[in-house]
Amino acid sequence: MSAGTRLNLNWLELKIPPPLLALLSAGMLWWLAQQLPDSWALPFNSLYVGLIVAGLGMVFDLSALLAFRRARTTVNPLQPASSRALVTSGVYRYTRNPMYLGLILVLSGWTLYLGQWLLLPLVGLVMLYLTRFQIMPEERILTPLFGEEYRTWMCQVRRWL
Repeated sequence: MSAGTRLNLNWLELKIPPPLLALLSAGMLWWLAQQLPDSWALPFNSLYVGLIVAGLGMVFDLSALLAFRRARTTVNPLQPASSRALVTSGVYRYTRNPMYLGLILVLSGWTLYLGQWLLLPLVGLVMLYLTRFQIMPEERILTPLFGEEYRTWMCQVRRWL
C-alpha cells in the first residue's frame, strides 16, 4: 500500500451486533485461557472479583435497556437511524454508551473469572473495535438526527466513563 493510499474499513461499520461480538469474544477468551499454562494465572482466586465485575456490567446493560424501552426507541445497534428519542437520563448521565460499557465489564469479569490476566488486553481490543466500528458510526448518524441537543449531551457526558 502506498503512502497516499488509506485502507477503507467503513464496510465493517455497524455490521456485527455487539452482543454477538461479546459472545464470540467470550468464547475466544475461554479457548485462549485453556491454552495458557496455570503458572500464568492470577495469583488469587478471581472467581468473586469476576462475578462482581460481570454483575456490574449487567446492571449497566439492564439499566440502559430499560431506559430505551421507557423512551420507546430502538435498541437495535445496527439501525441507529431508526432511533425516535434521545435518552440522556438515568445511567446515560454518566456514560453515552452504557450498553457497550456493560458488555466490556461482562467480558472483563469473564476474563477475571477465567483467571488469566494476560487476556485482559484482548478485552481492550474489543473496546477499540466497538469504538471504531459501532460507536463512531452511531455518533455520525445520531448527530444530524438529534442536532444541537445531541451535540450538547456529547460535550457533557463521556463516551465510555
